[in-house]
Amino acid sequence: MTTPPLARLVGATRRFGDLTALDDVTLDVHAGELIGLLGPNGAGKSTLLSLVQGRRRPSAGTVELFGGSPSDAAARVRLGSTPQETALPDTLRVGEVVDLVAAHYPDRVPTAELADEFGFADLLRRQCGALSGGQKRRISVSLAFVGRPKLVLLDEPTTGLDVDARHTLWSAIRRHHAAGTTVVVTSHYLEEIEALAERVIVIDHGRVLADDTLGAVRDRVMSAVVELASPEPVRVAALPHVVRDEVVGEGVRRRWPRAPHR
Repeated sequence: MTTPPLARLVGATRRFGDLTALDDVTLDVHAGELIGLLGPNGAGKSTLLSLVQGRRRPSAGTVELFGGSPSDAAARVRLGSTPQETALPDTLRVGEVVDLVAAHYPDRVPTAELADEFGFADLLRRQCGALSGGQKRRISVSLAFVGRPKLVLLDEPTTGLDVDARHTLWSAIRRHHAAGTTVVVTSHYLEEIEALAERVIVIDHGRVLADDTLGAVRDRVMSAVVELASPEPVRVAALPHVVRDEVVGEGVRRRWPRAPHR
């Protein structure tokens, strides 16, 4: 007997006026998977997650979460998520915020355990208003796991993090996945998807271009490296579809994805 998926999209389309943000997407998320949604900014990754979360409804097609509607409150207790942008109350201490969120779940992760896992044990008594952007991001991502959810959706989880914090976060995500949590991570960084995902879904202009194992997608979606010498690196940084960048001397190295083979 086939186990039903935790989340299912069938012909899911979402329009905002004349803009089609998600275009006829069909996919399943099965228990135990660690999925990477890879694509440039504006590809439709966040819109896809918002449909699964029940924050938006599809303009066409269907979306199911745990076999029912994503808007069902009972289903949401088994779902953890961190959107691209989050805000923490400035006057509350970090430990108080963790306890506040955890109170919504019947089986919570202890505050000290969560803080150790995600590397913010030294911040528990600090007010959130005194935190750096990277520290706030690390805490926001950890809150997606505080209720021991069956499915976690993370939208660009390492935005604003330095290298050490990024690796700490990756390790924590992998540990939770190994313990049985199903995780979907969005990113426009191939490096991040390579570090985490077992199954990779490439999305652009609202359409799924590839859905396969990491190795298979990596072979199809190779990237081209171009070095540009420019006195205005900020303007160069604004070029579309860049998945990785670094400053090299007086120039800027940009990495673009090649289109997948059809």
